[in-house]
Amino acid sequence: MRYPSASHLLTVICFFSLAGCSPQKYSEKFQEGLVYCSESDPLSMNPQLDTSTTTADATAHQIYDRLLEFDTETGRIQPSLASEWSVSEDGLIYRFTLRPDVVFHSTTYFTPTRPFNASDVVFSFNRWRLTEHPFHRVSGGYYPYFESLGLASNIADIRQISSNEIEIALFQRDSSFLANIASDFSVILSAEYADYLMSMGTPEELDEFPIGTGPYQYQSYKKDHYIRYNANPSYWRGQPDGNTLIFDITPKSSLRLAKLMTGECDAIAFPARVDHEIIRERDDLVLAEKAGLNIGFWAFNTERPPFDNPDVRKALAYAIDKNTLLEAVYFDSATRARSLLPAASWAYQADADDTGYNPVLARKLLDNAGVPPGFTMNVWAIPVERAYNPNAKKMAELIQNYLAEIEVNVNIVSYDWTTFRRLLREGNHDSVLIGWSADNGDPDNFYRPLLEVRKALYLQANQLIFEKLPLVPIAHAYRYQAYRKELNGMIINPFGGVRLGGVTKPRD
Repeated sequence: MRYPSASHLLTVICFFSLAGCSPQKYSEKFQEGLVYCSESDPLSMNPQLDTSTTTADATAHQIYDRLLEFDTETGRIQPSLASEWSVSEDGLIYRFTLRPDVVFHSTTYFTPTRPFNASDVVFSFNRWRLTEHPFHRVSGGYYPYFESLGLASNIADIRQISSNEIEIALFQRDSSFLANIASDFSVILSAEYADYLMSMGTPEELDEFPIGTGPYQYQSYKKDHYIRYNANPSYWRGQPDGNTLIFDITPKSSLRLAKLMTGECDAIAFPARVDHEIIRERDDLVLAEKAGLNIGFWAFNTERPPFDNPDVRKALAYAIDKNTLLEAVYFDSATRARSLLPAASWAYQADADDTGYNPVLARKLLDNAGVPPGFTMNVWAIPVERAYNPNAKKMAELIQNYLAEIEVNVNIVSYDWTTFRRLLREGNHDSVLIGWSADNGDPDNFYRPLLEVRKALYLQANQLIFEKLPLVPIAHAYRYQAYRKELNGMIINPFGGVRLGGVTKPRD
């Protein structure tokens, strides 16, 4: 059994002394609602614009719906806003029949005059796929999920057949197409709301004050504090059990645990590994566990010398001991990664080539590549907890020590999450500790967004990764969800953001 550090316990105890060790604040004020302790602020209120778990958790399944969705137990694609669909024999034409009588949110800032229809689907897809669309460049014009897949370039046309039927034509067959439009990011927006905002001269509010068809509707947001939602009384699956949903933004994992234990939060994001035994030993808490569809890795900026040299990347990979990283950072809650795909994937390759710990070979490769002793590089560490890397700073420090043994100096770099993502996208890093959580079970969801070179056969792709080493696969982590025992319907979603629409709790 592993125990938390003294400083960790002190933080929890200090919080208890302030909290009074009893349900407080939200559980009293919003006792007929649900309180979820999130780890950080979302980048946007529209997951089309961001691929982070934080944004997906706060928006994808609370505010919005998609045409299709995944069954969280089987991974099968099932109807959502589309009640049924068909595919042509050549695999190029997809026709969707839309669910009738679905209504968009009515809020203080917008009241719809019509139900959801085909024009909303056409608008939502055309916004991210057409650069000339009037909303494409609103909020920056960057749609990372769709761009990483090249999805827009394979859609030949999307057209409205009738008010409740649409047709999407592809240039080439794509076995992952349905899975991609069932992902967290393929949300359906209100075309009527967009037209209204454009006429008011405030199109950016589409992504700041959201309107969707999901179980909860946005009410207010105070950065670094909370997001408040009201239950959607007209939700097509039935109104959520409570009247409100609160995302309590609590960056420190120890404080999230304390709030969970006192009842101030009903569920928490990313319970820290050192807290798992504490949670398991309490009768009033549940720690759910599921094998994760994710990969934590150390990636190199292959456009920046000397990291454009595969031998340099190999040297750095041989300099680290993955097993020690797993033990020190994941606390036995992850498996060693040999490739991008976890064992849960049907394309998993158990005998894929892997790098081992060999500092002598590492130094030799650097010498042959002309990298002198004393060379300095940076390692960027994500500033937020993720299942695929729960403590990137600690991992960076371990890598720093390993590289010192081969006479490479490491500067550890981090910023706030928003700045980190922006600078990373601009390519200002030498290397970065980051990862990927799959949005569906298809192997393409790991390979397409992460690699510059695609191969049709996954085994060839694994060999190519080993030979060129643009990134070092480190771990496939288990996913955990901690919540109070009285909650019903709280499940781990292996294919994306947390789903709270069907979660209930007893009322006083």
